[in-house]
Amino acid sequence: MLKDITLGQYFPGDTLAHKLDPRTKLLITVLYIVALFTAKSYLAYGILVLTLVIAVRISRVSVKALFKGLKPVLFIIAFTAVLNLFYTPGKEIWHFWIFHMTLEGVRAAVTMMLRITLLIMGTFLLTYTTSPIRLTDGLESLLGPLKAIKLPVHELAMMMSIALRFIPTLIEETDKIMSAQKARGADFETGSLMQRAKALVPLLVPLFVSAFRRADELATAMECRCYHGGEGRTKLNVLRYQTCDYLVLGYYAALVAVVIVLR
Repeated sequence: MLKDITLGQYFPGDTLAHKLDPRTKLLITVLYIVALFTAKSYLAYGILVLTLVIAVRISRVSVKALFKGLKPVLFIIAFTAVLNLFYTPGKEIWHFWIFHMTLEGVRAAVTMMLRITLLIMGTFLLTYTTSPIRLTDGLESLLGPLKAIKLPVHELAMMMSIALRFIPTLIEETDKIMSAQKARGADFETGSLMQRAKALVPLLVPLFVSAFRRADELATAMECRCYHGGEGRTKLNVLRYQTCDYLVLGYYAALVAVVIVLR
């Protein structure tokens, strides 16, 4: 299960999706999320699905990797669908004990599952096609106006990027610790839910020790490179919008407008 978590991974490439300005990708991700939560009709969802399919084709990211990232949240998707299926008021089509299935509930369950799936795939596509360094630069640039109110924009962007970057590393570390514990006779897969939870406790101490050690090593490395925050820092690669960035932004802005009209 841990190996199925792909959040924070970056797949290098030379596609249009990889070449887009990170600010553009952050903005279109926000616009796509707005369109998802605004959509009401099946036609709107069809347009959103088609948009995601085109984005995946352009980025050349493996569809298997996208669906692999859904595995850890399948329970949440199924649980949300069941709640909408049986607890949405409307025209009843099936009844058993305290469970009432309505036509509106079926529609709500289908649209909610589709919405969560598209949301996860769309946001994962951002990290798959954007390196942590460019993501940091994009976040810092977009949050730049907040410097006027003395908000530490550079530090916030750096922390978010480091946290995102270390997710795969911590997952790999957790998997190694679990394998070592299993070799010593630990059992994480049998027993009741409470027993499984107790079996995970021995993982926490070495995982926290490893995380703090990595944080200390990272801090030392940054100090050795004379890092003292964002004040007075310059950029090796200055972000500049290209024609394709404006075209993509225009398309996603039009997408949100179309979805609102189709409501």
